[in-house]
Amino acid sequence: MTDDPTPMLNVRVWRGDAAGGEFASYAVPQQPSQTILDVVTWIQRHADASLAYRFACRVGMCGSCAMMVNGRPRWTCRTHVTGVVRGGRLELAPLRNFPVIRDLVCDMGEFFAKWQRAEGRFRGAANRDDPVAPISPQTPARRAADAGIECINCGICYAACDLVGWNPAYLGPAALNRAWTLVNDERDVGQAARLAAVAGDAGCHLCHSQQGCATFCPNQLNPTASIAGLKRSTAGAWLKGKYREARASDA
Repeated sequence: MTDDPTPMLNVRVWRGDAAGGEFASYAVPQQPSQTILDVVTWIQRHADASLAYRFACRVGMCGSCAMMVNGRPRWTCRTHVTGVVRGGRLELAPLRNFPVIRDLVCDMGEFFAKWQRAEGRFRGAANRDDPVAPISPQTPARRAADAGIECINCGICYAACDLVGWNPAYLGPAALNRAWTLVNDERDVGQAARLAAVAGDAGCHLCHSQQGCATFCPNQLNPTASIAGLKRSTAGAWLKGKYREARASDA
């Protein structure tokens, strides 16, 4: 008697660049405990060395291996083939809503530029010579910040957001989630400018609250809840004239 032959996966992978491309098919041996990243690596090492893709940690810490797997954004290092394969078939593509550099590699430049436009950087008043300010972990503001602080910038929520596809100027769930964590940081002194930035035409009020970002976030964050908090905070800031303060300070 002979052993049963190794089952094969029929894997369709997007090949191309910013100018266009098409799906190419590969036969990949299916193995126990195999991840989608294992599949892509096998193709690059054994079938086509020119395949371009990103990865780093392989353990769900960096987020760089994110791709569309059968039409859904996922971390490929933590997505097992057995959980997503359909009739022995897989389809892999670059993340939606990002420009394609080549094959499975996206250009994330605009994604991070939106963090800057959302004032997603900490602005503190203290310097290195000042004593460290005690921050209670139990305050409502600190808990709100902690609920969104574990974002690793993988772009999954951005790819899952239909609104980004409809309106490319929209800041997106990751940038707005970051802004919300800073709005709740009592040490930050840039709140007026930040709230003015996220309340603009491409800001938090565009969100339709469809929860796509929360559904697919691998770290189980809820950017929709963060955006709802920004909507409340920006409305309150407008009523209190905080936007006028921000414009005056920028002048």
